[in-house]
Amino acid sequence: MTMAVLCIDFGGTEIKLGTLEGADIIDTASLPNTGDESDLTAVREVALRMPGRIDGVGIAVPGVVDRARGALVAAQEKYEWATGRDLRAWAATTFDAPAVIENDARAALLGETAFGCASGATDAVLLTLGTGVGTAAIVDGVLLRGAHDHAGILGGHITVDLDGPVCNCGNIGCAEAIASTWALRRDAAADPALAAALGAPGIQALGIKSLIDHSADPLVAPVLDRFVRAWGAAIVGLCHAYDPSVVVVSGGVMRSADILLPRLTRYVHDHLWSSSFRPPLLTPDAPEHSVLLGLSAAAPRKDQ
Repeated sequence: MTMAVLCIDFGGTEIKLGTLEGADIIDTASLPNTGDESDLTAVREVALRMPGRIDGVGIAVPGVVDRARGALVAAQEKYEWATGRDLRAWAATTFDAPAVIENDARAALLGETAFGCASGATDAVLLTLGTGVGTAAIVDGVLLRGAHDHAGILGGHITVDLDGPVCNCGNIGCAEAIASTWALRRDAAADPALAAALGAPGIQALGIKSLIDHSADPLVAPVLDRFVRAWGAAIVGLCHAYDPSVVVVSGGVMRSADILLPRLTRYVHDHLWSSSFRPPLLTPDAPEHSVLLGLSAAAPRKDQ
């Protein structure tokens, strides 16, 4: 039987699973995120039906991870049931395999530098767009973590608008508070005309793709422009902090990269420090697989 790494991506709206051998994806599945401990039972049931003998487990979560404890420390209003729980112990008991726990943005960047669009890059940053705005950085070939496991992953929570809205994190005017799925839903709920222009059957059905699909609408166009500028400002901050040779922009919305990437590139290159290197902005061929690839690269194996 094929030896495989079981990769579990606990995302903001759904849970993605995959069995992988290196960069080769054997099988994938997805589950809704119910927001309670029953997610673990559902993951177990699906994973044990997937092909391949589980040789190692990689788990990604959308928040701060204490790697020494194998636990989620904080994820704003998400996965409260998992906070402080030893997920490595759960994986060892459930699948009889060693596990690694990682922040989802770090895993995505590792996946793209190990196997994907930034393969071989030793200095890179990532911005991932979705329910929130995740970031990560690799400097001199090392995934940045910091003294307290917070380094590199909070680029979406640096203020880009001093007069902006309050973020879930408690800061003011974060890129995520301005330009994320949850921010769009907040704004649409407060503006029925915008909600109607975005065309979704309900507020909870809205996503960033709604902006792309309706960008010609005069009510929607300035909202998309504000999103692009907020993302661009976040990337400029990452570039000034970490001086990367490449920027990876990921998330499912980047299937519309032909629309977003040129606009983001112009903003970033126009606003960087005069002597700064102008890095290319790249997007993965399959952004939905970035995290799974990174977990495959990072997970320990039984024979290690």
